[in-house]
Amino acid sequence: QVQLVESGGGLVQAGGSLRLSCAASRNIFSISTMGWYRQAPGKQRELVARITRVGFTSYADSVKGRFTISRDITQNMVYLQMNSLKSEDTAVYYCNAEAGNVWGQGTQVTVSS
Repeated sequence: QVQLVESGGGLVQAGGSLRLSCAASRNIFSISTMGWYRQAPGKQRELVARITRVGFTSYADSVKGRFTISRDITQNMVYLQMNSLKSEDTAVYYCNAEAGNVWGQGTQVTVSS
């Protein structure tokens, strides 16, 4: 089964940027949609962005225009570029492969106001 490892989280001031990375242990992009989810304290996990096998992207309304999901098929990497961060973006961010419902361990993003 593929393994996913997230990195790139941290503490940033409101208005700042971060780029999250998700490393897959093998090429899964040809068979699976990939997604970034987040879970804030006391809230349910929610979908932030996803990219399909053929590269179509979609976003939650709350992040449209600020976040961008992308991938590097040659490196087995998925990225989430986050700009104009807000305090409400604070959460643990998870990478997901829909095929097999595989999750990474998560990376914490904290936005200070």
